[in-house]
Amino acid sequence: MKRHAPRRQHGAALLTALIIVTLVVTLAASMVWQQWRAVQVEAAERARMQSAWILNGALDWARLILREDARSGRPTALTEPWATPLAEARLSTFLAVDKSNTGDAPDAFLSGSITDEQARYNLANLVDNNGKTLAIELEALERLCQTVGVSTDVAARIASGLRDARAPATQGGSSPLLPRNVAQLTWLGIDAGTITLLEPYVTLLPVRTPVNVNTASREVLASVVKGMDLATAERLVQMRQRDPFKTLGSVETQVPGLGPLNPQQFAVTSSYFEVRGRLRLEDRMLEQRSLVERRGLDMLVLQREQVSTREGVRS
Repeated sequence: MKRHAPRRQHGAALLTALIIVTLVVTLAASMVWQQWRAVQVEAAERARMQSAWILNGALDWARLILREDARSGRPTALTEPWATPLAEARLSTFLAVDKSNTGDAPDAFLSGSITDEQARYNLANLVDNNGKTLAIELEALERLCQTVGVSTDVAARIASGLRDARAPATQGGSSPLLPRNVAQLTWLGIDAGTITLLEPYVTLLPVRTPVNVNTASREVLASVVKGMDLATAERLVQMRQRDPFKTLGSVETQVPGLGPLNPQQFAVTSSYFEVRGRLRLEDRMLEQRSLVERRGLDMLVLQREQVSTREGVRS
């Protein structure tokens, strides 16, 4: 028994050494992984911050354009500079003035656009400040639904949902959440297919707003102006491309029998715009959508949303 003791001690020592080596390798691998993970997190955060700064720059560009448009005193029309989209361009071209910075510029592409939200029918018009559904507005939305191929009962459901969401909460009662944009109409029980059909023609702004006859589509014009058909609306669209309407009176003279237009329903200028900035980096795209209100020369950002996509699919 005593002769086998050295062998046993040698085997135990070897086993102990193997265990220690295994622990050291495991700890070292864990430390390397933790360090790699920290580097990746830092790089992702840095990229996120840089992307946010770039998109904020696109928003500042849009606010500057809208401010200059307000200074011009001209109608809000699709012939104005704000309506020209910023075509996708390599980010390094924006840094070309400073030759020392172009070498390290990221291989990214920036684009953007400004859309007049008052070119669409504002669903907030359906309900007045007293929580009452306005019949004239409900009829306009019903005509729009019929024009774009949506069941006309959707208009009443939207109006009812918005009215209930704005009503004071009663004890023990429940009210639907108040949507902030068209996509959130699902909160009122509107299906996604219907929202997709309506989205190009409707919006949901914080307050009631008139439709801008200089930017609205023929479908919106024909729906809001009672008795107007699509052909007449198309004629107005063609006319404003050559010479935007400067007053509502100039619109009235172009349609015999139209009568005076209500300034609470129609306008030739706009105060609400959607600004979109898109940054593309390889197969990853980051888009920022902002709702901007123009008050004189002040540009207020009311809502801001960022959407990250890969190969055109929302992630």
